[in-house]
Amino acid sequence: MSDVQSWIKETVTQNPVVLFMKGTAQFPQCGFSGRAVQVLKACGVQNLVTINVLEDAEVRQGIKDFSNWPTIPQLYVKGEFIGGSDIMNEMFESGELQTLLKD
Repeated sequence: MSDVQSWIKETVTQNPVVLFMKGTAQFPQCGFSGRAVQVLKACGVQNLVTINVLEDAEVRQGIKDFSNWPTIPQLYVKGEFIGGSDIMNEMFESGELQTLLKD
């Protein structure tokens, strides 16, 4: 496992909610990342950790390899990969995301 993979694994397991995104929660740099942050805020997530993949090409590629998922944003809850923006939206609309984040 590379250093980046180890760091990603550590980050997603040590924080309850982690969003790998383009930009920051305050200044998302793509519509999908912005939507992902809005959805998490609507779910009442207080302790969201965001990782700006635009700051580090190695992390940007590393997270795609880690999850075997080609796009950003990527949401992790309690160390588990949940999905990207579309999946988050669907789960939010069905109430599944709120339940997952409450536990």
